Amino acid sequence: MILLDGKALSQKIKEEIKHKSKELKTKGIEPCLAVILVGTDPASETYVNNKAKACELCGIKSLVYKLDESTTQNELLALINTLNYDDSVDGILVQLPLPKHINKNLILESIASSKDVDGFHPINVGYLNLGLESGFLPCTPLGVMKLLKSYDIKIEGLDCVVIGASNIVGRPMATLLLNADASVSVCHIKTRDLNFYTQKADLIISATGCAHLLKADMVKEGVIVVDVGITRIGNSLVGDVDFKEVSKKASYITPVPGGVGPMTIAMLLENTIKSAKNRLSNFATF
Repeated sequence: MILLDGKALSQKIKEEIKHKSKELKTKGIEPCLAVILVGTDPASETYVNNKAKACELCGIKSLVYKLDESTTQNELLALINTLNYDDSVDGILVQLPLPKHINKNLILESIASSKDVDGFHPINVGYLNLGLESGFLPCTPLGVMKLLKSYDIKIEGLDCVVIGASNIVGRPMATLLLNADASVSVCHIKTRDLNFYTQKADLIISATGCAHLLKADMVKEGVIVVDVGITRIGNSLVGDVDFKEVSKKASYITPVPGGVGPMTIAMLLENTIKSAKNRLSNFATF
C-alpha cells in the first residue's frame, strides 16, 4: 500500500507558486485573493484563516472580509460587485456555508467568472463540462487529479466510483474523470446498493462527510482510494473511509488529514496565480 501524501505535494506546489508570484511582481502584477466570510461559523473561520496564511507564505496578497451574520444579501452583492471591478483583485472567494437568508446560488453567480477561483460559476462549470482549460476548475477535484498524476496513476480506462454528487466535489470530480477517459459511476444518498458499485471499482473517491462509510468488504484488492470527507469525532479527524481496514486491501490511499485537504488550498492559490497571469496578458494587449 502506498500513501498518497497530499501534504508533501502541496508544499512542493506552494514553492512553485511562490516563484511564480515573485516573477509576476517583477512585471508589475501583485497576485491578490479576496475572501469573504459571513457569520461566525468556527470551521469557516479556521478555513479562512488557513487560506490567508497560505497566501502570505506564497507571496499572494490576501484581503479578508469578515461580515456580521446579519449582513443582507444586497450588502454582500454590493461588496462582490466592488471587488469584481477592482483591477487589483485576481480572485474572489465567498466562504460557504452562507446564512440561510442569503441565496447561495445567486451569490456564486454574481462573482465575475474571470475571478471565480473556486470554479463554481456556471461559465466555469461549462468550460469544465466541455473539457476546456479556459476557465477555473474546482479546487478539490483539481487537487485530486494532480495528486493521482504525481504518483503516475493512469486514469484512462479505469472503472471509477464517485460517492457524493455535490456541485462542489462529486459532480465536477466525475466530469474530470470522464474527461480523462475513465468509466464513471456517481453514487449518492439515494443509491440503493452502494456495494454493487464499489466492489467492482478500480478507483473510489468518496466525498460525503459520513464517517467510515466505506468498509473493507466494500472494496476489491488493489483498489485506489481517495478520501475527500472529513468529520470530527471527539478530538480526532476521520474520513469517509475506514482507513485501518481498507488500507490493507488498497494499492494507494489518502490519509485524513494530510491527503486531499492540503491540495485544495494549493489549487486555490494556483487558480489565483492563473488569474493574475490572465491580468498580465490583458494589460499586455493594451
